[in-house]
Amino acid sequence: MVNDGLEDRIRSLKMEEGKDIWPYGGGRLFSSLLACNLVDTVELAVLPILLGGGIPFLPPAERRHLRLTGSHVYPRGMVLLEYAVEPAGQPT
Repeated sequence: MVNDGLEDRIRSLKMEEGKDIWPYGGGRLFSSLLACNLVDTVELAVLPILLGGGIPFLPPAERRHLRLTGSHVYPRGMVLLEYAVEPAGQPT
């Protein structure tokens, strides 16, 4: 668990060999990591439930271009989408 120096700790972990980093902490954590260009991949699960509305994944000012790199459809209708995150300021 990291409370202080998150950006430095994540950058340090990314330089080490090993498995992928999977942070858990909700939208605020994701948004802060995205702002620091520390997100390489996003996996989104689409569940077959109609809600009629919802909350945007990110505020408009923080949106990034994503490139679909994989997908999987599960027997009950859930779809898992994997995207590569284009760094901020990079042309797509």
